[in-house]
Amino acid sequence: MIVSVYILNIVLVLFMAIGALFALHLHDLLSAVIVMGVVDLIAAIMFLVLQAPDVAITQAAVGAALTTAIFVIAIIRSSREEK
Repeated sequence: MIVSVYILNIVLVLFMAIGALFALHLHDLLSAVIVMGVVDLIAAIMFLVLQAPDVAITQAAVGAALTTAIFVIAIIRSSREEK
């Protein structure tokens, strides 16, 4: 059981790192924000696996939902492409 949780943590961290690197190389700002929202959701899942449900709920609500929504609204009101 402990080994499977350890492997799951490694997989989640790898997905987070790959997503963050992928978002860095995107030129479309909206796509980058969406990818970072997914990375935030993976972080919330990781907190849940680490038995911190209060932190997981806060991460999902603030990190994934609210921050992503604010960035999407800001991008819609400005130019979508990076210059």
